[in-house]
Amino acid sequence: MRAGLTIAEVAAGAGVRPDTLRYYERTGLVPPPPRTTGAHRRYPEATVDRLRFIRGAQRLGLRLSEIKDLLAVRDTGVCPCEPAEDMLRRHLAEIDAELARLNRLRDEVAAMLAAAPCPDPTAAVSWCPPECAEGG
Repeated sequence: MRAGLTIAEVAAGAGVRPDTLRYYERTGLVPPPPRTTGAHRRYPEATVDRLRFIRGAQRLGLRLSEIKDLLAVRDTGVCPCEPAEDMLRRHLAEIDAELARLNRLRDEVAAMLAAAPCPDPTAAVSWCPPECAEGG
């Protein structure tokens, strides 16, 4: 019986590409697995759960460096909830700021459309060349 999972098995189980798994290994997100005498990687089954954790944290907007910090806490056997909560609060503030910026942009675009068919040529943005805007 063979020990451990191949890179293809782990990648398929976690829904990532093998290249992604190799990258995570190079960056320290996934510990290097034992190798066979033929130098083939053999991952423990827990690697699939680790990859799912990484992907879930990415979907929440966490950066790989932040995920690496959470994994370091998780690897000690302690729940990473407290540091994760701090990171998620920061990300929520970033999302709120981006939403506010996008709402301002939306209001500007809506105002331009309300001025249709052509915005005022004295406005900061004019779609018409100066000669067209002056009626000629």
